[in-house]
Amino acid sequence: MSGVLSVFTAFGLSSAAGLNAYVPLLVVALLARFTDLIELNAPWDALKSPWTIGVLAVLLLIEIVADKVPAVDTANDLIQTLIRPTAGAILFAASVGTAGKVDSVLAMICGLLLAGGVHATKATARPVITTTTAGTMNPVVSTAEDAVSLIVSVLSVVAPIIGVVLVVLIAIWFIRFWRRRRRRAAGQWG
Repeated sequence: MSGVLSVFTAFGLSSAAGLNAYVPLLVVALLARFTDLIELNAPWDALKSPWTIGVLAVLLLIEIVADKVPAVDTANDLIQTLIRPTAGAILFAASVGTAGKVDSVLAMICGLLLAGGVHATKATARPVITTTTAGTMNPVVSTAEDAVSLIVSVLSVVAPIIGVVLVVLIAIWFIRFWRRRRRRAAGQWG
């Protein structure tokens, strides 16, 4: 994988980890184990171990269930405040590690910031969604987040440029949505 494409892959995977840490980790682990689409250098090659894949699958199942239940999802987001940025750091470093041109500490910091930023946005928006919909939209929103995480993860490996474009488009959509919502709320109170 060329240097620029590996950075795009890393960007997409780390961003996806901010929504769901285990989806991109599992995607990378499975693709590294069963295909030649992604190559993992040591120590990141431990991701493709059957034990690692099994643990990631169990954690993903727990995350999927916990994230659909009001109040439990908020507690889960608190726990994930450490996990999602860490997953982003691992994914960024593992992805650019194949290029060999990016310092691993810098790569981990980039992944941490990307996943942490996406997670912070999610963790801030989710209680608002829970409150305004009495929790009825939590399963829908959570399923959408999981789907976006999966799509971005796969695209980031298979078509890195498209993966990054998708992340940017989603970010632009979210910013516009949030601004409109704030303007409406200000109009109601003002």
